[in-house]
Amino acid sequence: MSLKPRMLSRAIGRALKTFPAIVVTGPRQSGKTTLLKTLFAKTHGFVMLEDPDIRIRAKEDPLQFLARYNPPVIIDEIQYVPELLSYIKTRIDENRKPGQWLFTGSQHFGLMQGISQSLAGRAAVFSLLPFSLAERSGRGEITPAIADWMRDLETSPAIEEKLSLSEVLLRGNYPEIASKRSVDRQLWCGSYVSTFLERDVRNLAQIGDLSQFERFLRLCAVRTGQLLNLSDLARDIGVSVPTAKRWLSVLEAGYQVFLLYPYYRSLGKRLVKSPKMYFNDTALASYLLGLHDKEALFNSPSFGCLFETLIVTDVLKRFLHSGEMPSMYYLRTRDGLEIDLVLERGQKLHLFEIKSTMTVWPRHADSLRRIKTHLKSSVETAGIVSRARGSFPLEKGIYHHNWKDILGI
Repeated sequence: MSLKPRMLSRAIGRALKTFPAIVVTGPRQSGKTTLLKTLFAKTHGFVMLEDPDIRIRAKEDPLQFLARYNPPVIIDEIQYVPELLSYIKTRIDENRKPGQWLFTGSQHFGLMQGISQSLAGRAAVFSLLPFSLAERSGRGEITPAIADWMRDLETSPAIEEKLSLSEVLLRGNYPEIASKRSVDRQLWCGSYVSTFLERDVRNLAQIGDLSQFERFLRLCAVRTGQLLNLSDLARDIGVSVPTAKRWLSVLEAGYQVFLLYPYYRSLGKRLVKSPKMYFNDTALASYLLGLHDKEALFNSPSFGCLFETLIVTDVLKRFLHSGEMPSMYYLRTRDGLEIDLVLERGQKLHLFEIKSTMTVWPRHADSLRRIKTHLKSSVETAGIVSRARGSFPLEKGIYHHNWKDILGI
């Protein structure tokens, strides 16, 4: 498997010039270790704290451990020994040379708590999710950063690419399964879910019944691309709302789900205020939904939500892999006005309706017309993303984007 370039390498390169430490977080198997080892194989040592023997030595004698693994060094899976960070802080304060300490970590909440307590102001923190569609196609090095992408939304060239939507949705974007067609999808996804439950979930929270939590995970997959209703989710799984909320935070911490919050300005009390929930990878979502072939996928009532999940999470990656915090929302009012994706930059809005249809009709732009009338000059661009062939102006002020063109495949 040839290594595909990642967008995040550019942001890491910029941070390397000024920050003593760099932290790359993300889900297991998203390519964090591969990225850092590829970028810094010739300059940095490497130690993996997932190894039980090494982990024990680091816990029992952190000073000896750090003497053994002098910077510049990559410390993999730092969340296993977070107490090392206090000792590393002291070393950094003694020598603030940039780029000496590189860390990876898979459990976001606990890891970030340790970073904020020990390395605040000393570390640049990045998130690496599975491939974006552009990275999956080997275009990571030439993929525009988020600012350039948003500026050129309506001038993106049409891209001929044989990759099918069914393959993208079913095999997802984790590097191993996306890059190796020989990898059995069902075995890989089943093993990933089992590993996540047995390792990350047990480490992140005291959950006694993993089988019940797995049912919770499957119910979340059913709801990808939909408004989050914790009360309904708790009732369906047979747990309390506080328990469902705590379990959802575990999925967020493990980078399995992403919550998209509503755009709240200018529309006041008309707004629906619940977040929408998205699985971060469509392979795992479709696997948990029991969708294993093209026919089942396209005939599934979940197909439209999976297509929306693909688009929204790919834009999320565009932000994160550019080294930026996402400025992403959705908009829904109580009187039926809905915009699937709202991006904000420089006090200007970019609006997207996401349709899984292959035929675009004027009625698909109804919400875009109404919200443009209401928000007026705040809206810089408005468009529909669909499976229809080609990208073209749909009408004045509203553009149609083919899904491959806008994601830069």
